[in-house]
Amino acid sequence: MRYGIFSDIHANLEAFDAVLKAYDKEAIDQYFCVGDVVGYGADPDECAKKNKELAKVTVAGNHDWAAVNLFSAQYFNPFAREALSWTTNNISESSKVYLQSLGLVYKNNDFSLVHGTLNNPQDFDYMRDTTYAKETFGLMETKVCFVGHSHIAGIFTMSEDKTLHYTEQPFAQINDDCKYIVNTGSVGQPRDADPRACFCIFDTEKKEVSIKRVAYDIKTASKKIIRAGLPQFLGSRLFVGR
Repeated sequence: MRYGIFSDIHANLEAFDAVLKAYDKEAIDQYFCVGDVVGYGADPDECAKKNKELAKVTVAGNHDWAAVNLFSAQYFNPFAREALSWTTNNISESSKVYLQSLGLVYKNNDFSLVHGTLNNPQDFDYMRDTTYAKETFGLMETKVCFVGHSHIAGIFTMSEDKTLHYTEQPFAQINDDCKYIVNTGSVGQPRDADPRACFCIFDTEKKEVSIKRVAYDIKTASKKIIRAGLPQFLGSRLFVGR
């Protein structure tokens, strides 16, 4: 199987469309989303509807749940809270029902999905370092777990002797004696100084995980944010990937 796995679209339709166009060249069998379909960007309804049709499974991100009052906005910064309020007022009832339906954790025979961490996934903690990764590794029932939330792509590896390693290199060969936590980065708001949209491919036959980037029309996405009356910072940050 070739899985297309992505996260943190954040209502950025231009970035999402660019990622889907890139995926079209990759012979993907199934798509999975690791949360935060909405929030920050100007096209929450369009992205929610498109993702619902595309992804076999989507797990909830904090912005998804907060938009439908399942997670408290008190944990959001002022820009995020303002965008959250706008999002709630600019998505359809059908999209609200969809966001309400999203669960926190998913698992199949090949991998697991969680937006933040497997321990207390409802808290949406960040996978900040190997300390957080160690807790999730201890709860994993699959060899690979895909996460999002930080908007920074990277791969944690735990070897058979429990040694942990982290890299932001965009590739991993899946070895039988290791476990892996893969942060897929962000489709719609990267924060690793690379403004290109980020997405992931997991090939189970080749036992490979690849993190890829694609350029998109940032100017249009930024203009939409500003025209919608959202904080200007949310538009300008897209150009620098921060």
